[in-house]
Amino acid sequence: MEDGESGHNKDMPGTVEGRGIATLRQKWQKWAGDYREYQKSNPFSGSHVASSLEQCKGGEGYGRPKNGSKTEQRGKDAHRLIGREIEELLYIIKRNGERGSDGNICVTFGRLFDAYVTISNKVVGLLLRARKHGLIRFDGEMLWQGRDDHVLIALVE
Repeated sequence: MEDGESGHNKDMPGTVEGRGIATLRQKWQKWAGDYREYQKSNPFSGSHVASSLEQCKGGEGYGRPKNGSKTEQRGKDAHRLIGREIEELLYIIKRNGERGSDGNICVTFGRLFDAYVTISNKVVGLLLRARKHGLIRFDGEMLWQGRDDHVLIALVE
């Protein structure tokens, strides 16, 4: 018997195949509806609607990922990783530095770079981050290998 003769038509509602297509269609429509709603809260979409003051520029939640989202978790993980790397940087400064006249441990950028380069290639970025958090101090905005090898980096204790 062929499909037409067995009474089962793939395109007819009520048949096994028809119910499968209907289920697939419902799932697709639900996904599309959820996506439209998500786009309303996405400030980078053309469908964005600021539904609360938090989403408005200057609001408490502006520019922050939604609580509990994967983006929020990735940010927290990155923050922890940077914190551990800064702790390692401070340890290397303590190990390779000398106590200065002000009582703080100091090391030149050249010496630090030579000691640290075998561990990581991000020493300058970590120095800037540690200075931002008030953990170290040094003169200048940016440090360059070769040019700034004599610049002192001091731990703030």
